[in-house]
Amino acid sequence: MYWMEFFTVALIHLLAVASPGPDFAIVVRESVAHGRRAGVFCALGVGTGIFVHVAYSLLGIGLIVSQSIVLFNALKWLAAAYLLYIGFKALRAQPAALGAVQEQAAAPARTPRGAFVTGFVTNGLNPKATLFFLSLFTVVINPHTPLLVQGGYGVYLAVATALWFCLVAMLFSQQRVREGFARMGHWFDRLMGAVLVGLGIKLAFTELK
Repeated sequence: MYWMEFFTVALIHLLAVASPGPDFAIVVRESVAHGRRAGVFCALGVGTGIFVHVAYSLLGIGLIVSQSIVLFNALKWLAAAYLLYIGFKALRAQPAALGAVQEQAAAPARTPRGAFVTGFVTNGLNPKATLFFLSLFTVVINPHTPLLVQGGYGVYLAVATALWFCLVAMLFSQQRVREGFARMGHWFDRLMGAVLVGLGIKLAFTELK
């Protein structure tokens, strides 16, 4: 009975998740800089962040945020500040010194928790995701659809997002890919930093429509 609605939701989500944004940039950076495990945990954090958007959409809080310029701007500036913070840190990356490879190997590895939290916060604080889920749960999904079914849609969206970014993490954490990026070293970090800063600035100027 709800299959057509589900396929519509799945198609819209596919188009949205495949579009490069903060989630993609942060998963790529974690995967290249810290390896597959960090990239996968970051991807799982992004997927888990989806539940935040699903929860408030089902509770109707998303509608309140969309109607309140103050709340929307607070969320927007918080998310923009977070992206700018990560971006500026990456922009300050310095060229690797001699023997840095050995030192990096001996350095403490990126913790799964740190990578997970980074992915979760990046997705959870994204106000564009707020608007996306608000439109999804108020326009695409029939308000008469049972909450249990809507919750099922939410689980699918979270799992599909996590799987997509896990694939991204596996691709960019391959040894050949990482070695290729390693040759660029600090330039890659600076590039990703510029992307994150650009996304943060763009996000800061996002207006509630």
